[in-house]
Amino acid sequence: MPAATAELVLAARASGRGIAAFNVITLEHAEAITTAAERTGLPVILQISENAVKFHGGHAEPLLAATATLARSATVPVALHLDHIKDEVLLRAGVAAGVTSVMFDASTLPYEENVRATARVTAWAHDRGVWVEAELGEVGGKDGAHAPGVRTDPAEAAAFTAATGVDALAVAVGSSHAMTERTAGLDLDLIARLRTAIEVPLVLHGSSGVPDETLRLAVTAGMTKVNIGTALNIAFSTAVREHLTADPATVDPRRYLRPARDAMTTTAAHLLQVVGG
Repeated sequence: MPAATAELVLAARASGRGIAAFNVITLEHAEAITTAAERTGLPVILQISENAVKFHGGHAEPLLAATATLARSATVPVALHLDHIKDEVLLRAGVAAGVTSVMFDASTLPYEENVRATARVTAWAHDRGVWVEAELGEVGGKDGAHAPGVRTDPAEAAAFTAATGVDALAVAVGSSHAMTERTAGLDLDLIARLRTAIEVPLVLHGSSGVPDETLRLAVTAGMTKVNIGTALNIAFSTAVREHLTADPATVDPRRYLRPARDAMTTTAAHLLQVVGG
């Protein structure tokens, strides 16, 4: 059933739980995530990044339409979100297509420019009932804007959220995008201090590299929205590789996409329970 991101995030925060947000690249991703949510009985956020839209030739509408169809037919709440959007034309197109939230990413700009751009986009989105996530400073793994040891300052985070009016904030607490090994350590004390310093929900990016127990502790410390992407891609690619190695004569993509989708479903179900169970 379709749901608003704000509704799911605020409900999770109020109950002391997390809400998993998975990145969608292909239809198989969206199907796997939705099936996993139904299997666990937990709500979920399907998010499409600007990079995913570029992969599909710059056209957001087909993938958004597919995810919206899955949300409508799902037996659990499913929200649609745009992730790491820098292109404001794409942002407006996504809102027109029915997303209930956007992550506007001006994190590579100098602080004052980030504030101005984010405040302007937030005001525009709020006029249309759309929830806005932003990022202060850049989480590791994205073009090296920050060294791995950089952390979000609670006082600066409080000032940023007050100045921009955003509804949620992605913070740097030790995770890194696109990690293929689950070895990241998180600064749980910093998460707790950030939770106290700012009123809006905290968002963890780069969660695929974080071990299960650390994810649970991060939610307990104050994280609410937990973004997951690479973990599904690892499951997908591993299943495809194994099938084609075992049967190199395969040419029908359904024969290797089915086990790939099943593997993503299993991974998503597990992480849904880790974060929000």
